[in-house]
Amino acid sequence: MVQTLDPKLTLLDKAAVLEALPEHPGIKALLAWNGDALVDAKLDRGEVTLTIAPNCIREACRVVRDAGYKAFQDMTAVDWLPSTPRFQLSYHICSHQYREVLRLRVMVDESEASVESITPVWAGANYYEREVFDLFGIRFEGHPNLRRIMMPDEWVGHPLRKDYPVEGYR
Repeated sequence: MVQTLDPKLTLLDKAAVLEALPEHPGIKALLAWNGDALVDAKLDRGEVTLTIAPNCIREACRVVRDAGYKAFQDMTAVDWLPSTPRFQLSYHICSHQYREVLRLRVMVDESEASVESITPVWAGANYYEREVFDLFGIRFEGHPNLRRIMMPDEWVGHPLRKDYPVEGYR
């Protein structure tokens, strides 16, 4: 079982999380692979969120999968306009072995709006990545079939971006 902290400690920063959970299998595996890929870490209400460098997400997924987090659950995006970086991608990865969910987070700048696809690691990410592409306009490099999934092909824009007009473009 994964070591946990006192429930009264609800929000910790990277250094505190790394110190408090030195044997956490996901953190341990990522640090052994590439410590620079781990940009930030948070523990909030018993949930671990690890922020990964955008250019490292595919390999980071491989590393945590091999460390026991075998089940990809879902992924989504958040538009933090006007903040920079603008977009947040959140991946939820489950470990039945450790009985917990690990959240991997990637912050994506609007000018880039592109990350590696994780479909080579988990094929189940296919439709989630297509949904994020369609609704937010974030590209997934190496995706096997990146095209709209919800909006018509001729649709202009990405409706879940905060700067998208409420009534659409006319």
